[in-house]
Amino acid sequence: MKKGHIPAAVPAKPYELERLRDPETAAAYLSIAAKDGDPGAFLQALRNVTEAMGGISKIAARAGLNRQQLYRTLSKEGNPELRSLSLILSAAGLRFAIVAEEKTTIGRLVSRFRHRGGRRRLAGKFPAVV
Repeated sequence: MKKGHIPAAVPAKPYELERLRDPETAAAYLSIAAKDGDPGAFLQALRNVTEAMGGISKIAARAGLNRQQLYRTLSKEGNPELRSLSLILSAAGLRFAIVAEEKTTIGRLVSRFRHRGGRRRLAGKFPAVV
């Protein structure tokens, strides 16, 4: 290798799309994007999953949506309706799921001990929490 020569980087997009073909990986990817709270990030993630699952045309056909409508829906300025999102996810082999927020272990301990009147016992173990 010559001095100053930098080898070409391997593009990440093909690898990412290959991984997103797995429904469990795609679901985890979308869940993390949704948890972020940024609608643009979620739409970008959904575009990536759509591309991995066969592309816009294939997903549009499966979902019963117009291809141009799907492009607009998944654009950065897109504001998809719940019905459209549900159809897109279903066409990709996924679905919405609402789950309770996870509490930390310390949070569960605090609420359990407070509920049972064990505040003094808890203070000895976790003084900063009480």
